[in-house]
Amino acid sequence: MTRKRRGEPVHGWIAFDKPVGMTSTQAVAAVRRAANAEKAGHGGTLDPLASGVLPLALGEATKTVQWAMAAAKTYRMTVRWGEATATDDAEGEVTERSERRPDEAQIRTALPEFTGEILQVPSTYSAILVQGRRAYDLARAGETVELAPRPIRIDRFDLIECLDADHAVFEVACGKGAYMRSLGRDLARKLGTFGHLVALRRLSVGKFTLDNAISMDMLAEFGHSRRLSEHLIPVETALDDIPALALTEAEALRLRHGQSVRPLRPADRACIDQLGNGSIIAVSACGKLVALTETDAGMLRPVRVLNL
Repeated sequence: MTRKRRGEPVHGWIAFDKPVGMTSTQAVAAVRRAANAEKAGHGGTLDPLASGVLPLALGEATKTVQWAMAAAKTYRMTVRWGEATATDDAEGEVTERSERRPDEAQIRTALPEFTGEILQVPSTYSAILVQGRRAYDLARAGETVELAPRPIRIDRFDLIECLDADHAVFEVACGKGAYMRSLGRDLARKLGTFGHLVALRRLSVGKFTLDNAISMDMLAEFGHSRRLSEHLIPVETALDDIPALALTEAEALRLRHGQSVRPLRPADRACIDQLGNGSIIAVSACGKLVALTETDAGMLRPVRVLNL
């Protein structure tokens, strides 16, 4: 007996304004139910204690998740001075205290050292894999977790306001893999004190912003997928930062069947040669996204084929 599929073939992205207290997995489940979608996933985990933009992929958009996760992000975060916690945020127990409180001038002077390409040691309560296990699972089990510094990119690190002597609000624009908890912790140490995050809100992930995001209240009002479909963002939105080519339908058909293609048009071949081997190109035909391909000796090799 053929197993009946659950849900409908809904394809696209939903920018979801995740509330505090909800996990990313719970957010995926809620939107999937509202859209009655066969398949769903998220483009970058957001901790339960954080709120803000969580891109959710439906249907064929799930094949582009890794590119959404690699997009630039912006955050607004509030740091509490004078206390270090085990998790570098308000969820963990206080491990160290300091009476020192930095003033506005000292904070602004320190910020340039945390912009550009820098090395960062992630929080031990991060989702990084250590010998096949998540770092936070090891830490919660009482095991010692030592994570190596990782290169990250901070494009902008602005002080928005000092709420009082104990709290300051910042806005950060960054690349993939930057941990805001670690950034707040390290800034506090540079300023001669301790610190941890007490609030974090993600403002954008690539082209997904709060302006095109739906809230939990809006989601609760949707009675069926047709209303939610009005907020669907095209699959291609997660691919804005990678090159694109429009091929003929015959070339696209070969890609759909898993075959490599060398484009007929000289301009397309010149583009592939210029990018060099190993580059990712989004290929479309007749206005529809067909596949994500990798360049290989002048050919386009299908990496992800989309059925739109």
